[in-house]
Amino acid sequence: MRTLTLEEAVTKIPDGASLMIGGFMGVGTPERIVDELVRQGKRELTVIANDTAAPGVGIGKLVSAGALRKAIVSHIGTNLETQQRMIGGKMEVELVPQGTLIERIRAGGFGLGGILTPTGVGTVVETGKQKLTVNGKEFLLEIALRADFALVGAFLADYLGNLTYALTGRNFNPVIATAADTVIVAAEHIVPVGVIAPDHVMTPAPLVDYLITNT
Repeated sequence: MRTLTLEEAVTKIPDGASLMIGGFMGVGTPERIVDELVRQGKRELTVIANDTAAPGVGIGKLVSAGALRKAIVSHIGTNLETQQRMIGGKMEVELVPQGTLIERIRAGGFGLGGILTPTGVGTVVETGKQKLTVNGKEFLLEIALRADFALVGAFLADYLGNLTYALTGRNFNPVIATAADTVIVAAEHIVPVGVIAPDHVMTPAPLVDYLITNT
């Protein structure tokens, strides 16, 4: 694990990269990283996340800036700009049921090819997907998801890169930290080793590539 400034960390993310971003309606989203992505003018990004939050909040800032080529999310109902850009053909949106989405990410993090789920069987969701029968029940094969970068928002990080999260900030963050080639973390507080008790570590240090300094 290395520590970097915010600018240095985001400079490592090229245009066209795929990003997993933690959080749920902006809670747990690393806002500083999102702001720097906008400031550096990144373009053609693919975001994999629970949602696109709202205009001016979390991933909604990337939508407003025109930084996204595609979003793979569970809903866009709280962001009118996402809806407008999708309808206008300016941005591709792939809607995935929330449970299916997080399990596809988990599969990517654990080296699995995908998951079997009954969600979507008999609906338009099954279009183009492989369907299997197990013990007489039909399932869809949903392919695992991985990304070039995971942008993680933590509550505490220690000097080694062990992480813990506060309340609903835990949504998505620990799972995306397992499913990307490079993990970049912004933490609200950076503390000495030992402040986070071993049994409170939710993301272990070996998963973290870069920790952004709090300066």
